[in-house]
Amino acid sequence: MPTSTQDREWAARAASGDQDAFREIYRAHVRPVYWIAHGILGSAADAEDIAQETFVVAWRKLPGLELVGESLLPWLATICRFQAANRLRVLRRDRANLSDAADESIPDTVSVEDQVISSALAERIVDEIGQLDDLDRRVFLLCAVEGFAYQAAADELDVSHAVVRNRLSRVRTRLRGAAEEMRDA
Repeated sequence: MPTSTQDREWAARAASGDQDAFREIYRAHVRPVYWIAHGILGSAADAEDIAQETFVVAWRKLPGLELVGESLLPWLATICRFQAANRLRVLRRDRANLSDAADESIPDTVSVEDQVISSALAERIVDEIGQLDDLDRRVFLLCAVEGFAYQAAADELDVSHAVVRNRLSRVRTRLRGAAEEMRDA
């Protein structure tokens, strides 16, 4: 996860048209955005489309953005949820036009409560990642965000494969605990 300073810097540069800065925003946040979309839509193909649409909308809206929080992720998550809700409406309409029977696999609505919980959860995860020590954060970014294999991350960080594996396991356990606390609250 990028630091709040990086997010603010990238957002300011991207808002003035810097495509490289926007690429950094995309790289840093595309995976969580994809998983939010996937959670709503339940389809990898639709989630990929919605993730792309989210960043297209974000590119257009960045010039007017006043970043309130520490991260761009809650803002991107909100855009993603709206895009996913729109996709659900289109899917329901298209399926209704194709058959008389309703498709039970497509939810009728997107719960506002679920959206608030998703936003709060995204913020909590960003906070948790922000509290990690530098090596844990870098391991998480390389493996969970960038998709590095353990050995590739170990080579990049000049540590052993076991260090990467153990630290990533510990980070994932911490993030799961934060998510469970949010769900139980």
